[in-house]
Amino acid sequence: MSQFDNMYLETCKKIIDHGVRTEARNGITYRIPGNHWIFDLEKEFPILTVKKVAFKTAVLEMLWIYQQKSISLSWLQQRGIKIWDKFEISSDGIYRNPDNGEEKFFGKQWAGTIGSSYGYIIANGGEPGFKDQMDAAIYKIINYPTDRRIIITMWQPPFFGSAVLPPCVYKVQFLVLDGKLHTFVEQRSCDMFLGVPFNITQYAVLNYMLAHVTGLKPGEMHYNMADVHIYEEHIDQVHEMLNRWDRALPAPKLWLNPEVKDFYSFDSSKELSDSKLIGYEHLGAIKGIVKA
Repeated sequence: MSQFDNMYLETCKKIIDHGVRTEARNGITYRIPGNHWIFDLEKEFPILTVKKVAFKTAVLEMLWIYQQKSISLSWLQQRGIKIWDKFEISSDGIYRNPDNGEEKFFGKQWAGTIGSSYGYIIANGGEPGFKDQMDAAIYKIINYPTDRRIIITMWQPPFFGSAVLPPCVYKVQFLVLDGKLHTFVEQRSCDMFLGVPFNITQYAVLNYMLAHVTGLKPGEMHYNMADVHIYEEHIDQVHEMLNRWDRALPAPKLWLNPEVKDFYSFDSSKELSDSKLIGYEHLGAIKGIVKA
């Protein structure tokens, strides 16, 4: 059994047993106040085996944000990824929420996008001397590895007026110590069934990729979550995963193309040819609706 399967299912059981039923903005959730995980990425690559996690989709979404710094839904759609479609601003500049029918005008300049969130903030929300936060982080990891300010933050409210959805994972900090790259991730809203398994795998891959191109080893990933919840529509699916607990499988290995020397050179096509899992076995997919 992988360490991640065990950590994840323990937290799911805690929510099922002790979560507070709450009527939230987009539905009823069962929630607990916070959770913190530490992953030793040198020892294990974290991806669930009690259900299938779409590895390519997860990594491409991460590259869409941090490598491409894109907000275009067509970029994802060309790669067969439709999980963001319900957040797309229409050609008339209006976002229509499919869950509650609410409408908001953003402007035609944002048509076909999610507005000024995620990748847009990465590219435009930097510090003096670095408009681009990702460029700044990579530069500091290489040239100033003892810097305690290697931080990417997407929680920047001035951008939110033209954003469909403020970022859920909103901050990443990198620490270089003893030849290893350590990552500290902050997530404000944590959908345990759909979002969190994706996010854990994504940020593990981000750590591996940045360590790979900066001559470091992957270190620890500290993952801090605030509002940790399960939607009422996902309760049955979570019970199904809990019933699979005793059949969980070992973790796979992550392979990265050793020829890639630059984060921006990792293949981000549908094939994702520079990033592969070796030995990933799982107990099958479990479907659930995406909440907006």
